[in-house]
Amino acid sequence: MIAGERFSVVYRLTGNTEEAQRKARDICLEQTVEFPAELVPKGFIREQVVGRIESMAQIGGDIHEAEISYAVETTAGELTQLLNVIFGNISIKPGIKVESLRLPAALLEAYRGPRFGRQGLRDRLGVQDRPLLFTALKPMGLSARQLAEMAYKCALGGIDIIKDDHGLTNQCFASYAERVALCAEAVEKANRVTGQNAIYVANVTAPAGEVFPRAQQAKEAGAGGLMAAPALLGLDAMRQLADDDRVGLPIFSHPAFQGSYVLNKDSGISHYALFGQITRLAGADAVIYPNFGGRFSFSREECAAIVRGTAAEMAHLKPIFPSPGGGMSLDSIEEMLAVYGREVIFLVGGGLFRHGPDLVENCRHFRRLIEKK
Repeated sequence: MIAGERFSVVYRLTGNTEEAQRKARDICLEQTVEFPAELVPKGFIREQVVGRIESMAQIGGDIHEAEISYAVETTAGELTQLLNVIFGNISIKPGIKVESLRLPAALLEAYRGPRFGRQGLRDRLGVQDRPLLFTALKPMGLSARQLAEMAYKCALGGIDIIKDDHGLTNQCFASYAERVALCAEAVEKANRVTGQNAIYVANVTAPAGEVFPRAQQAKEAGAGGLMAAPALLGLDAMRQLADDDRVGLPIFSHPAFQGSYVLNKDSGISHYALFGQITRLAGADAVIYPNFGGRFSFSREECAAIVRGTAAEMAHLKPIFPSPGGGMSLDSIEEMLAVYGREVIFLVGGGLFRHGPDLVENCRHFRRLIEKK
């Protein structure tokens, strides 16, 4: 019934040694049997089902790290239950933070992971030797035709990936069906001029019953990828999108509504685990997140941790692209190249418009900045 394979979660615990040990013991019970310790049946349940403290270390002051393992079978081979075991009820308790996951091949074989990953996305775009270039169609309030004209100019200027802004869904001024059809057509029109393989990425963050119909509609219209905000849709819904062979498009994960998971230094989930490891489990091929130095609060170290998570060893799960954005300017490209190297998708939105009045030329300038390095 239990094969003996276990996976581990490294938790960051606040408090003195006694308090940290108490929290670790509590996690073992809360995340599995949710039962008083003295009443847990002896034998199989106590020895195999209850979480197990594998190691405990003080890493500075009142900060400890505990590695706690769980039987693979407690997850039922389901992403929802895996996440529940990792950080279910304890997400409601202060002073507990998920730092990293240690997942054996026996657990990972239940997950397909990213369909394309870094290399597959490069092959699809026909770009092998430089960072990829990404932008978002905005602002909200433009008509579908205005957004399509913007998409055409961006693709004509050499941008590889042109996506809906995350706030564009099915508003009356740019309905989903019209916007997707016009934007996909516009990018393909630009490709015929440039000879490139730029793609339009449709936002399928939508009410539950609309997600898959919109994904299929986007594919039929000629979209080259889909964007989903997993904290709004659900991580397993994004995984289903990635796994569905009828869709078969690259998935771009957007961080909307995820901020509260990572902003507290003593609680929540680390940048490494959430944007790197968990996003890969949920099938995304690229993860969008706020870059350091922009209008959000992520630090250089936190962004570097995300990059490590996107490529950490996870059996057959492919590495995915980090895609820093959120207030990036063209002036910061040189610094970004020094930090990220070539395995990155640079997302510049409003910064493309600040450079000058000619959007096509602004995009070409962005491309030149990348190519000359």
